[in-house]
Amino acid sequence: MTNVSDASDGSMAQALHCQRRLAVQWVAAGILLPTWASGAQAQIALSGAVNHAGWFRALSQRMAKAYCQQHLQVMPAAATDVLGHARKMVQQGSAELARGLRSGQWPAEVVRQLDEVQKQFALLDQLTAAPTSRAAVVAVSEQSDRMLLVAQAVTESIEKMARVASARLVNLAGRQRMLSQRLAKNYFLVAAKADSKVVQAQLAADAADFRQAMQSLAAAPVSTPAIRGELELAASQWVFFDSALRRPADEQGLSAVATTSERLLSVMDRLTGLYEAALREVLG
Repeated sequence: MTNVSDASDGSMAQALHCQRRLAVQWVAAGILLPTWASGAQAQIALSGAVNHAGWFRALSQRMAKAYCQQHLQVMPAAATDVLGHARKMVQQGSAELARGLRSGQWPAEVVRQLDEVQKQFALLDQLTAAPTSRAAVVAVSEQSDRMLLVAQAVTESIEKMARVASARLVNLAGRQRMLSQRLAKNYFLVAAKADSKVVQAQLAADAADFRQAMQSLAAAPVSTPAIRGELELAASQWVFFDSALRRPADEQGLSAVATTSERLLSVMDRLTGLYEAALREVLG
């Protein structure tokens, strides 16, 4: 019978081996560590900060998607739950990033950008609390895009705090969350006859961006069995979501987009978390 202590020693040795292998892969990828994140005193690892800031992008689009769902009466109860959950996630992410603010970790530009995210979220929150209409759906979509722009800016600013793009994969995987939600939102805008040429072009561009990013993630040298498994699952979920997006905007098509967009979001969030955990291991 295997001794528990021996098993623990074996597991620890295997974990250390995996960590060393992972570190070599990050270096091979040209991904260096940020100067400020090397100390144990750092309250938020760079990878975690990029993840939290990057979530604001997806949540802006998720709120607009859910609001448009409510207008179209597509699974309205689920849409209400999604909207409420998205609000809470913005608040939780803000609280996490505020730790860095209190510790003096963020430079002035990042502080300004985080404050602007909160301002844009407050406006979006107010708009999505109002009764729906076609005009209101358009206003919510436009405001969600304003929040997205500032969220993208602060995510990039935090990523650039590294000497080289050390959180590139976290950011790239995290951006896929946003694309899953913006694609669904724009599909619903078309169904609500609240679209434009910009929306139509964005649908096609976002689908192409999603496919390209999946190829980049699959080709990245940083990999673990868990990451490879989630990449495969994400690829299969994308097939279902892409198929739903190509369907006519009837009752079945609308419901399919609502459900598959949430499933893909969940998978991409887990994948982003795995890349974050991988970088945290390297940060020590």
